[in-house]
Order: sequence, then structure tokens, then C-alpha cells
Amino acid sequence: MAAEVLRSSLTAPPGGVRTDEVGVITGDLELATECEAGAVVVWLRYAGADEWYRISGADVELHDARDHAALHRALAAVLHRPAG
Repeated sequence: MAAEVLRSSLTAPPGGVRTDEVGVITGDLELATECEAGAVVVWLRYAGADEWYRISGADVELHDARDHAALHRALAAVLHRPAG
């Protein structure tokens, strides 16, 4: 079975989002979650950029891979908090 990848656009919350590779990133971002056999890897990049970064501590193992879309929506909702 091939990995399923879901993507969403968001604006980082105040203080940004911590990544493994470059530390905290802020601004307009794109979230991607990749699920294969229940193993979910979470990626983030600046909107329109080529390079993806792993969100620190965000990867999970789902008991049921069908929960991938719900997990992705929840992550996008938590991370999308533009300053207002």
C-alpha cells in the first residue's frame, strides 16, 4: 500500500512551530502528513518553499490508518492560529 499524503495551508501560531532541522518557523506555512500502514510522519514548510521540515515530536502511530484524515485536520486546526 502506498503512503497517503494530506496537505493544508496555515498561518503559524504566535511563537511559531518548532522543527527538528531549523528550530522555530513562523508565518504562512504548509502542513503535510504522510501515513503508511498507520505510521504518520508530520512535515511543515514555508508556503511556496521546496524544503520540508519535521515538526518536533509530532510523528505518531495510529491504531487505524483510517484516522489519518481526522488527525491531519486536528493538527491543522491546532497549528492555524494567526495573530489577531
